[in-house]
Amino acid sequence: MSMSVAGGTRERLVVIGGDAAGMSAASQARRLRGPDELEIVAFERGHFSSFSACGIPYWVGGEVADRDELIARTPEEHRARDIDLRMRTEVTEIDVAGGRVRARDVDTGAQFWTSYDKLVIGTGARPVRPGLPGVDAPGVHGVQTLDDGQALLDTLARTRGRRAVVVGAGYIGVEMAEALINRGYQVTVANRGREPMSTLDPDMGRMVHEAMEGLGITMVNDAEVTEVLTGDDGRVRAVATADAEYPADVVVLGIGVRPETGLAEAAGLPLGAHGGLLTDLGMRVRGYENIWAGGDCVEVLDLVSGQERHIPLGTHANKHGQVIGTNAGGGYATFPGVVGTAVSKVCDLEIARTGLREKDALRAGLRFVTATIESTSRAGYYPGASPMTVKMLAERRTGRLLGVQIVGREGAGKRVDIAAVALTAGMTVEQMTALDLGYAPPFSPVWDPVLVAARKAARAVRQEG
Repeated sequence: MSMSVAGGTRERLVVIGGDAAGMSAASQARRLRGPDELEIVAFERGHFSSFSACGIPYWVGGEVADRDELIARTPEEHRARDIDLRMRTEVTEIDVAGGRVRARDVDTGAQFWTSYDKLVIGTGARPVRPGLPGVDAPGVHGVQTLDDGQALLDTLARTRGRRAVVVGAGYIGVEMAEALINRGYQVTVANRGREPMSTLDPDMGRMVHEAMEGLGITMVNDAEVTEVLTGDDGRVRAVATADAEYPADVVVLGIGVRPETGLAEAAGLPLGAHGGLLTDLGMRVRGYENIWAGGDCVEVLDLVSGQERHIPLGTHANKHGQVIGTNAGGGYATFPGVVGTAVSKVCDLEIARTGLREKDALRAGLRFVTATIESTSRAGYYPGASPMTVKMLAERRTGRLLGVQIVGREGAGKRVDIAAVALTAGMTVEQMTALDLGYAPPFSPVWDPVLVAARKAARAVRQEG
């Protein structure tokens, strides 16, 4: 399996998936070990490597002018660093016992086996496509890859009508709804939950709902889509729920994603409750010394609840890749877990969350108090001060911070990072009230909104005690 090189042995690292986790791992392993010691072969089934899926809604909406701006490193740039990246090549089988993978050239159909000493699985996630009648009709789009984004833009350019339906109101659904409004479409969002952004509690999601309607988006909650209806030409013409039909010239699926782990499952590798690969702290697949996995195809430890979660975000994928590349390259690194921080926006409304929602805390068996406050982004008398709502969850007896949600205008979203650090450090809300945060009237009131919420939460903990 290994080849002799000038008296030593050269190992081969095979990477499945050419995006954030896989190529970060390849690049980091290459930094630690030269091509004479480590051969790196990577397979990517799409047309693009190392791209930002998070940027797709902004490209579709026109804020990012050119697709290539979303590509961090091209295949040519990877190859210049002695990484043998093979595009349009899909791995179809992992033979763990034989230490090899089978791949297929997408364009020619040719198949071949490649042996490995070390394997990295970075297969990502796939958009949830519910088994609805008509969901595969022309004009229905998921948005997970640059290929998907290009296909959607092609449809928008060809379509004469200007009616769009977005199915789902999570991050992607909300961001795509805004992108389509920016393109001059009439947009309806069909959401099966009580309020948009189910990553927030419904009382905070309500503010997102109002902001979306303010943009001219028609928001339909408690709406389970039952069918995608097609016209005589076979193209999408409407989306149906149990009690209504919504005309559509284009449909975007924003229902979320699932780990892409069919290959791993077929190879007998361990999956968790959410369908993601299970790894140890060094991102090794549990029970396998020479196989690593990272990015959207793995489950990660939630440091607040102590449970495994599937959180598909580019931030984690890049960190996983760094850890994997360090370990595969002979170094040592760990990925301890996440607290569940995420931030998004609708128009100028910033939406942020970290830690647990009420239902997460209940599911984890935690007793908690909540505190919700309204404040401003700057001193009230300073020009441009805008309102902000902060909701905080704290554990009942101990006062340990459990979660924070923030909805507000400019300056609101990134304040969630204060809470992310406090969660990671295991701080109580009482300890948070003493945090020495930066203050001047252009940046914050004299009591930062996060600290105002911490004070209120600390009072609630004391009253419960």
